[in-house]
Amino acid sequence: MPNPLWLERQADLTLTRLLPRLEAAFRREAKADPAAWETFTTRLGANFPHLFELLHHLYGSQYDFFYHLEQILATAARMGLARPAELKALDETRERDPLWFQSQQMVGGVCYVDLFAGDLNGIGQKIPYFKELGLTYLHLMPLFLSPEEENDGGYAVSSYREVNPALGTMDELAKLAGELRRNGISLVVDFVFNHTSNEHEWARCAQSGQPNYQDYYRMFDDRTVPDQYQQSLRDIFPDRGSGSFTYRPDLHKWVWTTFYTFQWDLNYANPVVFTRMLEEMLFLANVGVEILRLDAVAFIWKQMGTACENLPEAHMIIQAYNALARIAAPSLLFKSEAIVHPDEVIRYISPSECQLSYNPLLMALLWNSLATREVRMLAYSMRERFRIDPHCAWVNYVRVHDDIGWTFSDEDAARLGINGYDHRRFLNAFYSGRFPGSFARGLPFQENPRTGDARISGTLASLAGLEKALQEGDQTEIELAVRRILLLHSVILSIGGIPLIYLGDEVGTLNDYSYRSDPAKAKDSRWVHRPFADWEGRLARRHDPNTVEGRIYGELRRLIELRQQHAALANGEMEVIPTNNDHVFGYVRRYQGQRLLVLANFTEQEQTIAANEIRLHGLSYAFTDLVSGRTVTVAEDLRLEPYQFVWLVS
Repeated sequence: MPNPLWLERQADLTLTRLLPRLEAAFRREAKADPAAWETFTTRLGANFPHLFELLHHLYGSQYDFFYHLEQILATAARMGLARPAELKALDETRERDPLWFQSQQMVGGVCYVDLFAGDLNGIGQKIPYFKELGLTYLHLMPLFLSPEEENDGGYAVSSYREVNPALGTMDELAKLAGELRRNGISLVVDFVFNHTSNEHEWARCAQSGQPNYQDYYRMFDDRTVPDQYQQSLRDIFPDRGSGSFTYRPDLHKWVWTTFYTFQWDLNYANPVVFTRMLEEMLFLANVGVEILRLDAVAFIWKQMGTACENLPEAHMIIQAYNALARIAAPSLLFKSEAIVHPDEVIRYISPSECQLSYNPLLMALLWNSLATREVRMLAYSMRERFRIDPHCAWVNYVRVHDDIGWTFSDEDAARLGINGYDHRRFLNAFYSGRFPGSFARGLPFQENPRTGDARISGTLASLAGLEKALQEGDQTEIELAVRRILLLHSVILSIGGIPLIYLGDEVGTLNDYSYRSDPAKAKDSRWVHRPFADWEGRLARRHDPNTVEGRIYGELRRLIELRQQHAALANGEMEVIPTNNDHVFGYVRRYQGQRLLVLANFTEQEQTIAANEIRLHGLSYAFTDLVSGRTVTVAEDLRLEPYQFVWLVS
């Protein structure tokens, strides 16, 4: 590793040499808008030392490193200067308020364009609904051009610059982004980071025999090198066949395909790939995307003798892109999608890497607590693992488009006397309805009969017991299921970070088993929780408090309003507290002198919290529960009804 002082001096010398070359290349643009050029060079100067260090580590050993460095900077300059005026203004606003995403006003929603509203124009027509619900952040699931058949739900991208024609056009996406932004809603999309479809233009050029495009991917003439790599790789989807390499007869080569045979892993060791992907990223930023969910970030760097996951260079690549975004599109944020061990998840989160990150651990442990009726592992793990850089934020969710994987730490479980392997088998049995007395109606995903490993598919409502209760016509169980749904949402709304609602959950959408009759979907149980939005049925009943849909929607909307009204729920301090009751999860939120105590009962039995426990955490003898609006005195112990939660303020 080069001496830091040498790197610093080299960065200064390099920028001094390259800046005049950039000025010459962009003389016309700089003359047309000198203020924009000055802004670009100022941002470049501020971010270049760190960027140079990262790129030098990644590509400095290559003989043409400085050529590629110049190409990278030229790409950033070209895309930054081409940014629309409205987005340049947004950049300046966000630079003045870099922690805008930590506001308690932030509430996210996620949906598939076609399933929720038909197409992009339909999404635009739903903006009044998004505002009614209180959303300020909208994540549209994969919407770019992908193969008709083998597309992994849109994650096999054929073009980052073309929208799936069934959904609309790139111009319509840009128009939608502007409409959302003017209504206070930030657009979020997926940026598939690790691979492209085998129908992408780059892949087609590789298939035509062009060596430079074959270097965009990892290709091998025989099995010698792949076999050496394979010794330390794990199978991501065991049921699709073992191995991470696919033979292509048209190329007479083996191609690295971590996930599916039609998804080709990009070769980030090639600086041309880095530059081309930078251009695609900034293109989307210029369309108006404010947050990119970086898909499959853990796999982007390969090194012989390792699992090729979470390697240091993967972090360096993301940090380099982050630095370039600060230069060319400062309002663009990154959200990490790393469904890996909790120790690894945390390493992607920093102001210089991903400002946002999914919180898969919280999601998994919320479901664990519902199944076990105990909060020990939830409380322990959140106490140990929730704290992140104060300039970043979790994105907390109960359900998303994907399956539920039990990503808790085996080490954390062992400290509590729990065997991780056995416990995952229990959770899979419970949420697939196989465990006696289970209220859940989920389906196994990627079940491995050899190891017993699996993940779980299902909508929030079906997993929380509403499907079973409605089928049986049991009013008591229906009430308990509704309470479970609201309990889970109450935690993600109050624990800190950005809450993310999988749209449809707000009205108690149940599993849709019709996917089994579609040959293209029948083998993927995740489609059970991806139904079309029922605008004529469930969503139409959302304002009727006498319906299940109206009960869930009305209460959830009220919780969102409460969140947005109380500064203590901004992204401040969160402290898990001991409740001396294994069934009640408790934490204190603090922000700018405001304090809020949350207590949540994870059982269908009444639970009690001693009055002294509440007073220990800064509340007086009289306090208000924001959820119920009741004023309570702690002369006696606090009793929580089944699945009741309280937000207590003095």
